Amino acid sequence: MSNAAQKKALQNYRARLSQRGFTRFEITALETDRDLFRSLARRLAEEGPQAEQLRATVQTAVAGEPPKPGGILAALRRSPLIGADLDLSRPREEGRKVDL
Repeated sequence: MSNAAQKKALQNYRARLSQRGFTRFEITALETDRDLFRSLARRLAEEGPQAEQLRATVQTAVAGEPPKPGGILAALRRSPLIGADLDLSRPREEGRKVDL
């Protein structure tokens, strides 16, 4: 980049990224993994529960630790049916009489 305007534009762009909390860094990997890392970085940059779930999955896989207990409970708490006022009660039946 020999143009001063291009350099200034790049500096402004990177400053806006850092204000949003993004950091630019370089990794060394196989050429075949380029698309994988780019798509992973793109997904992690998004906000929301899917990015958080992906982040937790990658951290667990890299750390090699077993998953923390309570994962099912956490998934149920994220369910879209929370607060739906479902009636899950069942009628109480005595059962049938059996002649022994």
